[in-house]
Amino acid sequence: PRAAGAAGAAAGPAAGAGPRGPAPVTARLVGNRLLSLPGSAKEVRRFTFDIGDGESPLRYEAGDALGIHPVNAPGLVAEWLAVTGTDPGAEVYPGGRTGAGGTGGTGGTGPGAVTWAEALRHHLDITKITPGLIRFLAERGGDHGLRRLLRTDNKDCLAQWCWGRQAVDAVAEFPVRAEAHEWAEVLGRLQPRLYSISSSPLTDPHQVSLTVSVVRYENLSGRPRQGVCSPFLADAEEGAPVPVFVRRSPAFRPPADPATPMIMVGPGTGVAPFLGFLDERRARGHRAPNWLFFGEQHRATEFYYEEELTALRADGTLTRLDTAFSRDQRVKVYVQDRMREHGPLLWSWLRDGAHFYVCGDASRMAKDVDGALREIARVHGGLTEAEAAVYVKQLAADKRYVRDVY
Repeated sequence: PRAAGAAGAAAGPAAGAGPRGPAPVTARLVGNRLLSLPGSAKEVRRFTFDIGDGESPLRYEAGDALGIHPVNAPGLVAEWLAVTGTDPGAEVYPGGRTGAGGTGGTGGTGPGAVTWAEALRHHLDITKITPGLIRFLAERGGDHGLRRLLRTDNKDCLAQWCWGRQAVDAVAEFPVRAEAHEWAEVLGRLQPRLYSISSSPLTDPHQVSLTVSVVRYENLSGRPRQGVCSPFLADAEEGAPVPVFVRRSPAFRPPADPATPMIMVGPGTGVAPFLGFLDERRARGHRAPNWLFFGEQHRATEFYYEEELTALRADGTLTRLDTAFSRDQRVKVYVQDRMREHGPLLWSWLRDGAHFYVCGDASRMAKDVDGALREIARVHGGLTEAEAAVYVKQLAADKRYVRDVY
Protein backbone atom coordinates (compact mmCIF):
# COMPACT_ATOMS: atom_id res chain seq x y z
CA PRO A 1 0.00 0.00 0.00
CA ARG A 2 2.25 2.81 -1.03
CA ALA A 3 3.77 4.85 -3.72
CA ALA A 4 6.80 4.40 -5.83
CA GLY A 5 5.68 6.94 -8.40
CA ALA A 6 6.30 7.31 -12.12
CA ALA A 7 7.58 10.46 -13.76
CA GLY A 8 4.87 12.33 -15.59
CA ALA A 9 2.07 10.63 -13.72
CA ALA A 10 0.07 11.87 -10.80
CA ALA A 11 1.51 8.60 -9.55
CA GLY A 12 -1.27 6.15 -8.83
CA PRO A 13 0.22 5.59 -4.35
CA ALA A 14 -2.12 10.21 -6.06
CA ALA A 15 0.40 7.29 -5.70
CA GLY A 16 -0.10 5.59 -2.46
CA ALA A 17 -2.71 7.98 -1.16
CA GLY A 18 -4.99 6.33 1.33
CA PRO A 19 -7.83 7.38 3.56
CA ARG A 20 -6.80 9.88 6.19
CA GLY A 21 -4.91 7.89 8.76
CA PRO A 22 -4.63 8.00 12.55
CA ALA A 23 -3.44 11.14 14.32
CA PRO A 24 0.18 11.62 13.25
CA VAL A 25 3.21 11.91 15.50
CA THR A 26 6.22 14.03 14.65
CA ALA A 27 9.32 12.16 13.49
CA ARG A 28 12.65 13.68 12.49
CA LEU A 29 14.17 12.98 9.08
CA VAL A 30 17.70 11.81 9.96
CA GLY A 31 18.69 9.90 6.82
CA ASN A 32 18.38 10.75 3.11
CA ARG A 33 20.52 8.37 1.05
CA LEU A 34 20.50 8.33 -2.75
CA LEU A 35 20.27 4.69 -3.88
CA SER A 36 20.28 5.24 -7.65
CA LEU A 37 23.72 6.08 -9.05
CA PRO A 38 24.88 8.79 -11.52
CA GLY A 39 23.56 8.05 -15.00
CA SER A 40 20.26 6.60 -13.79
CA ALA A 41 17.03 8.06 -15.16
CA LYS A 42 15.53 7.49 -11.70
CA GLU A 43 15.94 9.14 -8.33
CA VAL A 44 15.43 6.50 -5.65
CA ARG A 45 16.21 7.31 -2.02
CA ARG A 46 16.23 5.66 1.39
CA PHE A 47 14.69 7.95 4.01
CA THR A 48 15.25 7.23 7.69
CA PHE A 49 13.22 8.77 10.51
CA ASP A 50 13.96 9.04 14.21
CA ILE A 51 10.71 8.04 15.91
CA GLY A 52 11.89 8.78 19.45
CA ASP A 53 12.69 6.81 22.54
CA GLY A 54 10.82 3.88 24.06
CA GLU A 55 8.01 6.18 25.16
CA SER A 56 7.14 7.10 21.58
CA PRO A 57 3.55 6.20 20.63
CA LEU A 58 4.77 5.06 17.20
CA ARG A 59 5.09 1.27 16.99
CA TYR A 60 5.50 -0.77 13.85
CA GLU A 61 6.31 -4.26 12.57
CA ALA A 62 8.14 -5.42 9.47
CA GLY A 63 5.61 -5.31 6.61
CA ASP A 64 3.67 -2.28 7.88
CA ALA A 65 3.37 0.96 5.92
CA LEU A 66 4.33 4.45 7.08
CA GLY A 67 1.93 7.28 6.33
CA ILE A 68 3.44 10.70 5.61
CA HIS A 69 1.51 13.98 5.80
CA PRO A 70 3.25 16.18 3.20
CA VAL A 71 2.83 19.87 2.38
CA ASN A 72 2.75 21.42 -1.08
CA ALA A 73 5.85 23.13 -2.47
CA PRO A 74 5.97 26.93 -1.93
CA GLY A 75 6.71 27.48 -5.63
CA LEU A 76 3.56 25.62 -6.68
CA VAL A 77 1.48 27.60 -4.18
CA ALA A 78 2.86 30.85 -5.62
CA GLU A 79 2.06 29.64 -9.14
CA TRP A 80 -1.55 28.85 -8.14
CA LEU A 81 -1.97 32.33 -6.66
CA ALA A 82 -0.53 33.93 -9.81
CA VAL A 83 -2.52 31.85 -12.30
CA THR A 84 -5.84 32.32 -10.51
CA GLY A 85 -5.22 35.95 -9.50
CA THR A 86 -6.68 35.21 -6.07
CA ASP A 87 -6.07 36.89 -2.73
CA PRO A 88 -3.72 34.78 -0.54
CA GLY A 89 -5.29 36.26 2.60
CA ALA A 90 -8.87 35.34 1.69
CA GLU A 91 -10.68 33.15 4.24
CA VAL A 92 -11.60 29.66 3.04
CA TYR A 93 -12.82 26.37 4.50
CA PRO A 94 -10.73 23.55 2.91
CA GLY A 95 -13.02 20.79 4.22
CA GLY A 96 -16.23 22.69 3.66
CA ARG A 97 -18.08 24.60 6.41
CA THR A 98 -19.86 21.41 7.48
CA GLY A 99 -17.03 19.00 6.74
CA ALA A 100 -18.84 17.72 3.65
CA GLY A 101 -16.05 18.54 1.23
CA GLY A 102 -16.43 20.20 -2.15
CA THR A 103 -16.90 19.09 -5.71
CA GLY A 104 -13.54 17.38 -5.76
CA GLY A 105 -13.38 16.75 -2.01
CA THR A 106 -13.00 13.54 -0.10
CA GLY A 107 -15.21 14.36 2.84
CA GLY A 108 -14.06 14.45 6.44
CA THR A 109 -14.01 17.31 8.87
CA GLY A 110 -12.15 20.35 7.60
CA PRO A 111 -9.63 22.38 9.59
CA GLY A 112 -12.00 25.37 9.91
CA ALA A 113 -11.30 28.77 8.43
CA VAL A 114 -7.75 29.37 7.19
CA THR A 115 -6.20 31.76 4.70
CA TRP A 116 -6.24 30.74 1.04
CA ALA A 117 -2.42 30.59 1.03
CA GLU A 118 -2.46 28.30 4.09
CA ALA A 119 -5.08 26.07 2.46
CA LEU A 120 -2.99 25.77 -0.71
CA ARG A 121 0.13 24.91 1.27
CA HIS A 122 -1.22 22.49 3.88
CA HIS A 123 -4.77 21.35 3.19
CA LEU A 124 -5.67 21.05 -0.51
CA ASP A 125 -4.53 18.67 -3.26
CA ILE A 126 -3.33 21.19 -5.84
CA THR A 127 -1.57 18.75 -8.18
CA LYS A 128 -4.21 16.19 -9.18
CA ILE A 129 -6.60 16.86 -12.05
CA THR A 130 -10.03 15.63 -10.94
CA PRO A 131 -13.32 15.34 -12.85
CA GLY A 132 -14.63 18.05 -10.51
CA LEU A 133 -11.91 20.46 -11.60
CA ILE A 134 -12.50 19.73 -15.31
CA ARG A 135 -16.24 20.23 -14.84
CA PHE A 136 -15.62 23.53 -13.05
CA LEU A 137 -13.34 24.81 -15.84
CA ALA A 138 -15.87 23.69 -18.47
CA GLU A 139 -18.81 25.41 -16.75
CA ARG A 140 -16.99 28.66 -16.01
CA GLY A 141 -14.96 28.92 -19.18
CA GLY A 142 -17.35 27.95 -21.94
CA ASP A 143 -16.42 24.25 -22.24
CA HIS A 144 -13.66 24.22 -24.97
CA GLY A 145 -14.43 20.53 -25.44
CA LEU A 146 -13.61 19.73 -21.82
CA ARG A 147 -16.97 18.03 -21.18
CA ARG A 148 -16.09 15.35 -23.74
CA LEU A 149 -13.25 14.23 -21.44
CA LEU A 150 -15.79 13.42 -18.72
CA ARG A 151 -17.88 11.00 -20.79
CA THR A 152 -17.87 7.49 -19.34
CA ASP A 153 -16.76 6.07 -22.69
CA ASN A 154 -13.79 8.44 -22.85
CA LYS A 155 -11.62 7.31 -19.93
CA ASP A 156 -8.58 6.59 -22.12
CA CYS A 157 -8.78 10.07 -23.63
CA LEU A 158 -9.05 11.61 -20.15
CA ALA A 159 -6.01 9.66 -18.91
CA GLN A 160 -4.02 10.66 -22.00
CA TRP A 161 -4.99 14.32 -21.57
CA CYS A 162 -3.99 14.32 -17.88
CA TRP A 163 -0.60 12.72 -18.60
CA GLY A 164 2.16 15.27 -18.05
CA ARG A 165 -0.28 17.89 -16.72
CA GLN A 166 -0.98 19.01 -13.18
CA ALA A 167 -4.04 20.89 -11.97
CA VAL A 168 -2.34 24.28 -12.28
CA ASP A 169 -1.47 23.48 -15.91
CA ALA A 170 -5.16 22.85 -16.65
CA VAL A 171 -6.15 26.11 -14.93
CA ALA A 172 -3.49 28.05 -16.89
CA GLU A 173 -4.63 26.45 -20.16
CA PHE A 174 -8.34 27.18 -19.52
CA PRO A 175 -8.36 30.32 -17.34
CA VAL A 176 -11.55 31.23 -15.52
CA ARG A 177 -12.46 33.91 -12.99
CA ALA A 178 -13.31 32.52 -9.55
CA GLU A 179 -12.90 33.50 -5.92
CA ALA A 180 -10.60 31.67 -3.53
CA HIS A 181 -13.49 30.01 -1.68
CA GLU A 182 -14.83 28.61 -4.98
CA TRP A 183 -11.47 27.04 -5.81
CA ALA A 184 -11.29 25.63 -2.27
CA GLU A 185 -14.63 23.89 -2.81
CA VAL A 186 -13.47 22.33 -6.07
CA LEU A 187 -10.09 21.02 -4.94
CA GLY A 188 -9.85 17.79 -2.96
CA ARG A 189 -8.20 17.47 0.44
CA LEU A 190 -4.45 16.76 0.58
CA GLN A 191 -4.15 13.10 1.55
CA PRO A 192 -1.31 11.31 3.35
CA ARG A 193 0.91 9.04 1.28
CA LEU A 194 1.65 5.46 2.32
CA TYR A 195 5.02 3.76 1.83
CA SER A 196 6.05 0.21 2.74
CA ILE A 197 8.56 0.19 5.57
CA SER A 198 12.10 -0.96 4.71
CA SER A 199 13.30 -1.80 8.21
CA SER A 200 12.62 -3.95 11.25
CA PRO A 201 12.13 -2.56 14.77
CA LEU A 202 14.24 -5.47 16.02
CA THR A 203 17.26 -3.83 14.35
CA ASP A 204 16.58 -0.38 15.85
CA PRO A 205 13.24 0.36 17.56
CA HIS A 206 13.94 4.10 17.44
CA GLN A 207 14.23 4.37 13.65
CA VAL A 208 12.10 3.54 10.63
CA SER A 209 13.18 3.60 6.97
CA LEU A 210 11.46 3.88 3.57
CA THR A 211 12.55 3.26 -0.03
CA VAL A 212 11.00 5.90 -2.31
CA SER A 213 11.14 6.81 -5.99
CA VAL A 214 11.16 10.61 -6.18
CA VAL A 215 8.74 11.97 -8.79
CA ARG A 216 10.15 14.83 -10.88
CA TYR A 217 9.43 15.56 -14.55
CA GLU A 218 8.63 18.31 -17.05
CA ASN A 219 5.12 19.19 -18.15
CA LEU A 220 4.12 19.49 -21.80
CA SER A 221 5.58 23.01 -21.92
CA GLY A 222 8.90 21.92 -20.46
CA ARG A 223 8.16 23.41 -17.05
CA PRO A 224 9.51 21.44 -14.05
CA ARG A 225 6.86 19.51 -12.18
CA GLN A 226 7.07 17.09 -9.28
CA GLY A 227 5.04 14.88 -7.01
CA VAL A 228 3.86 16.02 -3.61
CA CYS A 229 5.36 13.76 -0.97
CA SER A 230 8.55 12.30 -2.46
CA PRO A 231 10.20 15.68 -3.23
CA PHE A 232 8.87 17.02 0.09
CA LEU A 233 11.09 14.38 1.73
CA ALA A 234 13.95 14.51 -0.77
CA ASP A 235 14.40 18.28 -0.46
CA ALA A 236 13.84 18.55 3.30
CA GLU A 237 16.68 19.60 5.57
CA GLU A 238 18.30 17.04 7.87
CA GLY A 239 16.39 16.85 11.13
CA ALA A 240 13.21 18.27 9.58
CA PRO A 241 10.02 17.38 11.49
CA VAL A 242 7.67 15.16 9.49
CA PRO A 243 4.14 14.11 10.61
CA VAL A 244 3.89 10.31 10.30
CA PHE A 245 1.65 7.40 11.33
CA VAL A 246 1.72 3.62 10.97
CA ARG A 247 -0.75 1.71 8.80
CA ARG A 248 -0.82 -1.89 10.00
CA SER A 249 -0.49 -4.73 7.48
CA PRO A 250 -1.17 -7.81 9.64
CA ALA A 251 -1.39 -10.14 6.63
CA PHE A 252 1.94 -8.99 5.18
CA ARG A 253 4.54 -10.34 7.60
CA PRO A 254 7.61 -12.60 7.35
CA PRO A 255 6.85 -16.21 8.37
CA ALA A 256 6.47 -16.63 12.13
CA ASP A 257 7.78 -20.20 11.96
CA PRO A 258 11.62 -20.12 11.97
CA ALA A 259 11.67 -23.22 9.71
CA THR A 260 9.42 -21.80 6.95
CA PRO A 261 11.23 -20.85 3.70
CA MET A 262 10.45 -17.44 2.15
CA ILE A 263 10.38 -16.40 -1.53
CA MET A 264 10.20 -12.65 -2.25
CA VAL A 265 9.59 -10.92 -5.59
CA GLY A 266 10.34 -7.19 -5.31
CA PRO A 267 11.53 -5.35 -8.43
CA GLY A 268 12.40 -1.66 -8.21
CA THR A 269 11.16 -0.02 -5.02
CA GLY A 270 9.12 -3.19 -4.48
CA VAL A 271 12.24 -4.49 -2.71
CA ALA A 272 11.37 -2.11 0.15
CA PRO A 273 9.59 -4.40 2.66
CA PHE A 274 11.93 -7.31 2.02
CA LEU A 275 14.87 -5.47 3.55
CA GLY A 276 12.75 -5.35 6.71
CA PHE A 277 11.74 -9.01 6.36
CA LEU A 278 15.37 -10.16 6.05
CA ASP A 279 16.51 -7.95 8.95
CA GLU A 280 13.67 -9.41 11.03
CA ARG A 281 14.58 -13.03 10.30
CA ARG A 282 18.26 -12.38 10.98
CA ALA A 283 17.47 -10.63 14.28
CA ARG A 284 15.24 -13.53 15.37
CA GLY A 285 17.84 -16.12 14.42
CA HIS A 286 15.51 -17.81 11.91
CA ARG A 287 17.65 -20.03 9.71
CA ALA A 288 15.07 -21.09 7.09
CA PRO A 289 16.08 -20.43 3.45
CA ASN A 290 15.20 -17.02 1.97
CA TRP A 291 15.13 -16.26 -1.78
CA LEU A 292 14.82 -12.80 -3.35
CA PHE A 293 14.03 -11.89 -6.97
CA PHE A 294 15.01 -8.27 -7.69
CA GLY A 295 14.80 -6.40 -10.99
CA GLU A 296 15.41 -2.94 -12.43
CA GLN A 297 16.62 -1.39 -15.69
CA HIS A 298 20.42 -1.28 -15.24
CA ARG A 299 22.68 -3.14 -12.85
CA ALA A 300 25.30 -0.38 -12.84
CA THR A 301 22.96 2.38 -11.69
CA GLU A 302 19.84 0.79 -10.14
CA PHE A 303 20.97 -2.20 -8.07
CA TYR A 304 19.45 -0.79 -4.89
CA TYR A 305 20.92 -2.16 -1.65
CA GLU A 306 23.56 -4.21 -3.47
CA GLU A 307 25.94 -3.88 -0.52
CA GLU A 308 23.32 -4.87 2.06
CA LEU A 309 22.06 -7.80 -0.01
CA THR A 310 25.62 -9.02 -0.58
CA ALA A 311 26.20 -8.96 3.18
CA LEU A 312 22.95 -10.85 3.78
CA ARG A 313 24.10 -13.47 1.26
CA ALA A 314 27.48 -13.71 2.98
CA ASP A 315 26.04 -14.29 6.46
CA GLY A 316 23.55 -16.87 5.21
CA THR A 317 20.37 -14.87 5.84
CA LEU A 318 19.69 -14.59 2.10
CA THR A 319 20.06 -18.03 0.52
CA ARG A 320 19.46 -17.02 -3.10
CA LEU A 321 19.44 -13.69 -4.95
CA ASP A 322 18.29 -13.67 -8.59
CA THR A 323 18.36 -10.39 -10.49
CA ALA A 324 16.80 -9.22 -13.74
CA PHE A 325 18.14 -5.98 -15.25
CA SER A 326 15.83 -5.46 -18.21
CA ARG A 327 17.86 -2.95 -20.26
CA ASP A 328 21.31 -4.53 -19.94
CA GLN A 329 20.84 -6.81 -22.96
CA ARG A 330 18.98 -6.71 -26.25
CA VAL A 331 16.13 -8.92 -25.06
CA LYS A 332 14.45 -7.54 -21.95
CA VAL A 333 14.51 -9.83 -18.93
CA TYR A 334 12.14 -9.43 -15.99
CA VAL A 335 11.68 -11.07 -12.58
CA GLN A 336 8.99 -13.39 -13.92
CA ASP A 337 11.49 -14.66 -16.53
CA ARG A 338 13.96 -15.49 -13.74
CA MET A 339 11.18 -17.32 -11.91
CA ARG A 340 10.56 -19.48 -14.97
CA GLU A 341 14.30 -20.14 -15.40
CA HIS A 342 14.42 -21.54 -11.89
CA GLY A 343 10.98 -23.14 -12.05
CA PRO A 344 11.97 -26.63 -10.79
CA LEU A 345 13.71 -25.20 -7.71
CA LEU A 346 10.95 -22.67 -7.02
CA TRP A 347 8.37 -25.47 -7.19
CA SER A 348 10.39 -27.57 -4.74
CA TRP A 349 10.53 -24.62 -2.30
CA LEU A 350 6.74 -24.29 -2.54
CA ARG A 351 6.37 -28.03 -1.96
CA ASP A 352 8.52 -27.55 1.16
CA GLY A 353 6.01 -25.02 2.51
CA ALA A 354 7.61 -21.73 1.39
CA HIS A 355 5.66 -18.49 1.70
CA PHE A 356 5.57 -16.44 -1.52
CA TYR A 357 5.53 -12.61 -1.37
CA VAL A 358 5.14 -10.00 -4.12
CA CYS A 359 5.57 -6.24 -3.77
CA GLY A 360 5.43 -3.52 -6.43
CA ASP A 361 3.50 -2.51 -9.51
CA ALA A 362 -0.02 -3.94 -9.65
CA SER A 363 -0.85 -3.04 -13.25
CA ARG A 364 1.67 -5.32 -15.00
CA MET A 365 4.38 -6.86 -12.84
CA ALA A 366 2.11 -8.49 -10.26
CA LYS A 367 -0.08 -9.98 -13.00
CA ASP A 368 2.96 -11.32 -14.88
CA VAL A 369 4.38 -12.84 -11.69
CA ASP A 370 1.03 -14.46 -10.94
CA GLY A 371 0.97 -15.92 -14.45
CA ALA A 372 4.50 -17.26 -14.04
CA LEU A 373 3.55 -18.86 -10.73
CA ARG A 374 0.62 -20.67 -12.35
CA GLU A 375 2.86 -21.76 -15.23
CA ILE A 376 5.42 -23.21 -12.81
CA ALA A 377 2.66 -25.15 -11.07
CA ARG A 378 1.58 -26.57 -14.45
CA VAL A 379 5.01 -27.33 -15.91
CA HIS A 380 6.81 -28.55 -12.80
CA GLY A 381 3.88 -29.68 -10.67
CA GLY A 382 2.15 -31.60 -13.45
CA LEU A 383 -1.12 -29.72 -12.87
CA THR A 384 -3.72 -28.84 -15.46
CA GLU A 385 -4.46 -25.16 -16.07
CA ALA A 386 -7.57 -25.38 -13.88
CA GLU A 387 -5.69 -27.26 -11.14
CA ALA A 388 -2.86 -24.70 -11.20
CA ALA A 389 -5.38 -21.88 -10.77
CA VAL A 390 -6.92 -23.70 -7.78
CA TYR A 391 -3.45 -24.37 -6.32
CA VAL A 392 -2.45 -20.68 -6.48
CA LYS A 393 -5.83 -19.65 -5.06
CA GLN A 394 -5.32 -22.09 -2.17
CA LEU A 395 -1.83 -20.67 -1.52
CA ALA A 396 -3.46 -17.26 -1.06
CA ALA A 397 -6.23 -18.70 1.13
CA ASP A 398 -3.57 -20.35 3.32
CA LYS A 399 -1.80 -16.95 3.57
CA ARG A 400 1.25 -18.42 1.86
CA TYR A 401 0.87 -16.15 -1.21
CA VAL A 402 0.69 -12.53 -0.08
CA ARG A 403 0.93 -9.36 -2.15
CA ASP A 404 1.56 -5.69 -1.39
CA VAL A 405 0.88 -4.08 -4.75
CA TYR A 406 -0.01 -0.56 -5.81
